[in-house]
Amino acid sequence: MLKARSRAGLTQDAVAERMGTTKSAISRLESAGKHAPSLATLKRYAPAVGCELQVKLVRTKVA
Repeated sequence: MLKARSRAGLTQDAVAERMGTTKSAISRLESAGKHAPSLATLKRYAPAVGCELQVKLVRTKVA
């Protein structure tokens, strides 16, 4: 997530403003492995950093 924000050239403050939340909430969201964001939050974060969210379930081949 941090990489996507950095590529967009945005600060945590800017993303927070776009999402209608606080910088501390974005900081927690971007803390690798410490929090599991909800799908709803990811749907808001993605466009805020200029990305599209894709969630895929891909069936594996059975031997």
